[in-house]
Amino acid sequence: MKQHISFFRISIFFGGETTIMGRGKTVMRRIENTTSRQVTFSKRRNGLLKKASELSVLCDGEIALIVFSSTGKLYEFCSTTSMQKTIERYQKYNKEVQENSQQLKYEAVNLAKEIENLQTSQRKLMGESLESCSLDELQTAETQLEMSLLNIRTKKNQLYREQIEQLKQQEDQLLEENEVLWEKCRSQQWEQQNRQTEMALPYKTSPNSQEVETKL
Repeated sequence: MKQHISFFRISIFFGGETTIMGRGKTVMRRIENTTSRQVTFSKRRNGLLKKASELSVLCDGEIALIVFSSTGKLYEFCSTTSMQKTIERYQKYNKEVQENSQQLKYEAVNLAKEIENLQTSQRKLMGESLESCSLDELQTAETQLEMSLLNIRTKKNQLYREQIEQLKQQEDQLLEENEVLWEKCRSQQWEQQNRQTEMALPYKTSPNSQEVETKL
């Protein structure tokens, strides 16, 4: 017999609070029973205060914890000597964060406007969206295009001159290499002609060899 078990869980129902252990998820909801709610609040409040104290001691953190019960009773913990100083520090930090946030929003809005203006100017320079342009704006765009065209031509001529100079240097280098090769070729031809001339000369016999031939 095959058995299929997806997961194992234990459900505990206590006064309206359900805790699921195992692979299931914990379901958190308000405890309806007043007595159970007060008991749970007392236990978890004490645990929370204990954890806050341990965290401040172990990690040297400045911690301020404020808890109000459902009846309005205050419970608090502060790792320093003054809760008010910690609260003021928090308020100061929160104010700085809000100011920085507002500054960032302001800068973002300005950047967005600047980008929009640049895009509009680019479209006008490309000859687009000219319907709303005045005569002065068109004259300004024309001047900008003429200046841009002048800069482009100047840069292009500079690149042409640099390329021509590079080609001249390559030409001089090739001429020098060609001259060296011609010198080597002429030297080899001269040596070859000398060898051929030496091989074409008649064979010379010594007087002793002629005397031997006569006696025979």
